[in-house]
Amino acid sequence: MQMLCSFRKTVEMHINLKVMKSESGVGLTILSKHKIISHKIIERNDEDVKVPGLQADIEIEGKIYRFINIHLQSFHFEKDMVKLNGNADTNEQKVKDIVKTLIPTFKKHQTQVALIREVIDNSPYPVILAGDFNSVPNSYEYYHLSDGLEDAFIEAGKGSATSFHDYKFPIRIDYVFSSKSLSAVSYKVDRSVSLSDHYPVIVKFSTGNK
Repeated sequence: MQMLCSFRKTVEMHINLKVMKSESGVGLTILSKHKIISHKIIERNDEDVKVPGLQADIEIEGKIYRFINIHLQSFHFEKDMVKLNGNADTNEQKVKDIVKTLIPTFKKHQTQVALIREVIDNSPYPVILAGDFNSVPNSYEYYHLSDGLEDAFIEAGKGSATSFHDYKFPIRIDYVFSSKSLSAVSYKVDRSVSLSDHYPVIVKFSTGNK
């Protein structure tokens, strides 16, 4: 929190200081050099449903846009879980254990997606949705959250959109979507910095009509 306050003074930014923290200590926040009209945590009164996101309505050049920052439940999928050996029985049990581990998170994602989808559908403003979906592009999560929105990478990206670098094989789980009234003009994964197990994703939009 002190770091965010210091950062706000340095760059003269508005900062949504309602930082959400998960059990792992990971937090979400929204920073803006433009005026934040309102902000809220996306939540339910249900202890079994972890808070999946944060929303902020921000005024830019006289227009208001709804920014939604999300982090869907992690699968806690460790790299050594996929290491198989030559023993068929051992490998079969390992696969069963993986499936048992993933199913509860898939169920939580369904609830989280429905909650976020409600925020998108009820927004009176154009939407920019971004975050760690913990899901690949051909997933239930991607399909339902991108419905009616544009994928900024498909619109403006080039090369690889992989920003999660904790595995040796490429995997895309971070996304930026927007209402169709907005146009993504550039999309970049900044691999020059390593702030976490995800590289920053930088997208520029045009607010002009398509």
